[in-house]
Amino acid sequence: MLHIALWEPEIPPNTGNIARSCAATGATLHLIGRLGFQLDDRSLRRAGVDYWNEVEVHRHDTLAELEAACPGAAIYCLTTEATQLYTQVAYQPGDVLLFGSESRGLPEEVVARYAGRAVTIPMPAGRVRNLNLATAVGIVLYEGLRQLHHW
Repeated sequence: MLHIALWEPEIPPNTGNIARSCAATGATLHLIGRLGFQLDDRSLRRAGVDYWNEVEVHRHDTLAELEAACPGAAIYCLTTEATQLYTQVAYQPGDVLLFGSESRGLPEEVVARYAGRAVTIPMPAGRVRNLNLATAVGIVLYEGLRQLHHW
């Protein structure tokens, strides 16, 4: 099993799409820090998240709480500032894939904390700054699953 961690996600439909990917794959979803939306039933329904009960979701106020919830896990930070590609990692069960907020990404101090495990998705055309959060999660999650299940 892999863990998907979102640092202060802002857009409910993105988190909803990511939750759907977690439900489909059995990945655990962790939401860290201040959220840009409510987690009540009405807000989730409006975002199209009708399968929220199918996802194992953990809410953490701080990064330290995430670390305590996943003791010993390798935490990989996804950032456009990294040079190591997400495909160059040998993922293991229990690894955490940590993604930043839609508008700000991950704070520099968070990326620095896991500097040896900062990875990126290449965008060779150079025409865009970054990918949609849900798209990026799907790309990296399925690479990890491909490796773990030898697909």
